[in-house]
Amino acid sequence: MDSHGQYEQRVVWAVVDTGIGPLLLAATREGLVNVVFHATDEVRDSALERLASRLGSEPAEEPGSPLLAEAIRQVEAYFAGERRDFDLPLDWSLISGFHREVLSELASGVPYGTVVGYGTLAGRVGRPEGAQAVGTAMGANPLPVVVPCHRVVERDGGIGGFGGGLETKRRLLALEGVLPEPLF
Repeated sequence: MDSHGQYEQRVVWAVVDTGIGPLLLAATREGLVNVVFHATDEVRDSALERLASRLGSEPAEEPGSPLLAEAIRQVEAYFAGERRDFDLPLDWSLISGFHREVLSELASGVPYGTVVGYGTLAGRVGRPEGAQAVGTAMGANPLPVVVPCHRVVERDGGIGGFGGGLETKRRLLALEGVLPEPLF
């Protein structure tokens, strides 16, 4: 407890090596709160500073933490091709409003190995003209891979944008069988 009798927010993190490079996973008592692509030292440190600022607690590196153990296990199984769905408690505290609504629909309504258009996803949350707003929500996703923003594509068949980079998006879609594996 802190000096005001409130429980402090505990944030733990670990970096996991994956087929798309290192991922930073961070969790609170509520669940997985953040996944960050390309977690080199510089990217990791910047992400941890943002988390500390947003959550009011200095994140601690604890790869063996019970709060992270299951998330690490499931992420590793996903990249090994042994898992299609994530069954993890999620801490949505880094996102709210429309963005959270869109990401929640994405997580529950777009299964492994499928894709959805930005406009179609907008329609599912009652904003049929909100394709651009859906794109903004995808860019704000604090839980990529687990909340699969890589499965959202353009209406004309284009791959669309991606915060982790287009090559990362292509690799994730290839892992799920949506795109062919790159030749090299």
